[in-house]
Amino acid sequence: MSAPAPAVTQKPPPWPLLRQVFGNRRMAALLLLGFSSGLPLALTAGTLQAWLTVQGVSLKAIGFATLIGQAYVFKFLWAPGMDRIHPPLLARWLGRRRGWLLLMQAALAASLGAMALVGIPAPGAAMAWPGLEHAAAALGVAASEMRLVPVGLLAVAVAFFSASQDIVIDAYRTDLLPPEERGAGAAVAVLGYRMAMLVSGGLGLWLAAEYLGWRGMYALMAMLMAVLMLATLFAPPTPGHITPPRSLAAAVVEPAREFFSRQGAVALLVAIVLYKLGDAFAGALSTTFLIRGAGYTPAEVGLVYKTMGLATTIVGALLGGALLARLGLWRALVWFGIAQGLSNLAYWGLAVLPSNLLLMGAAVGIENFTGGMGTAAFVAFLSALCDTRFSATQFALLSALSAVGRVYVGPATGYLVEAWGWPHFYLFTVVASAPGVLMLVWLRRVVETQDRLHAPRPQ
Repeated sequence: MSAPAPAVTQKPPPWPLLRQVFGNRRMAALLLLGFSSGLPLALTAGTLQAWLTVQGVSLKAIGFATLIGQAYVFKFLWAPGMDRIHPPLLARWLGRRRGWLLLMQAALAASLGAMALVGIPAPGAAMAWPGLEHAAAALGVAASEMRLVPVGLLAVAVAFFSASQDIVIDAYRTDLLPPEERGAGAAVAVLGYRMAMLVSGGLGLWLAAEYLGWRGMYALMAMLMAVLMLATLFAPPTPGHITPPRSLAAAVVEPAREFFSRQGAVALLVAIVLYKLGDAFAGALSTTFLIRGAGYTPAEVGLVYKTMGLATTIVGALLGGALLARLGLWRALVWFGIAQGLSNLAYWGLAVLPSNLLLMGAAVGIENFTGGMGTAAFVAFLSALCDTRFSATQFALLSALSAVGRVYVGPATGYLVEAWGWPHFYLFTVVASAPGVLMLVWLRRVVETQDRLHAPRPQ
């Protein structure tokens, strides 16, 4: 069936995205809010993992620390409440979206500041809280590591407020932008998000190792989070005609009912969980591996792993998006999935060869480049599964499900590394990437059907 002839449109001006960012208050606000969204993630993931590693925390305990990010998996549970309820006091001044956003940013700044204040005590300073020693023994964790409980609880709070902030920012962007600006708005938000991960990841590790120490660096990030509250005050209000959902059914039940009425719905959900499983295993203790397993310093990891990793992820995502248009969604998912799985062999090479910065740079570049391509296809896959009537709710549910592997493989990872060693573990991550690709091969007809059914229709 031939596609309809495209409408004749005026050729867009050069550098339209830059023009929109610097000449449009909406885009400038989304850039800053994207930065606010990305800043806390590394501080409860890779950067916190590096802090735990240099403090001598066991691999098992570091593996369990990945559970801190569970809020990103379950955020869909309280998203309808944030959609329907107006925040106290702030709603009258800033409106529903910006009121919630300012409240979450204030909570994030306070929680990060508390992490800096509490810190991680020295290994000999065990926390003697009743019952915690028994829980540690049951989990196979040394009782001395109960010293991690205060900073761990604060990190859980940071993850909760960060996931809640993401809910509001996604909803605010959807409400704010007219249809013709949504593509540029998404690109600007991702740019801000990646820049923030560079600041709290690569720059944060370098500052902690060379100048500020870990507590000083977290204090600096708390202050930066507080400054970002100005972005919420600067952001324009959403259109006044937008009203909250009238009922819980309108917010949750109908989107779920529509999705599960489709052929292969459950199998598609399984494919979402499995597609990034190999990457989830490989990335769960990647910072710990580079510092403790491969022998690099935190400053070297911050400079090479975090900085180059984010840069090559962005390049891979851009190239993946371009190739996706040529290959089609299903082929891109399969080929990029194979590439991102095989790229974990680069970390196997780091595990068996002597430490070398160029070698680390090459391994990190390969893994993150292919991971970026896979991410581009994966996000397009999630979008293709969304009915346009329920796109916001369904995308939130599917993206939360996609975080299951990233969050829950962590505890098992510590045990696997201690049992097998790093080289065999990274060979296992290659094998773990296969089920997701095989699942998509089996679901080819379903994926292609969903891509056609939910593709944007010409106006």
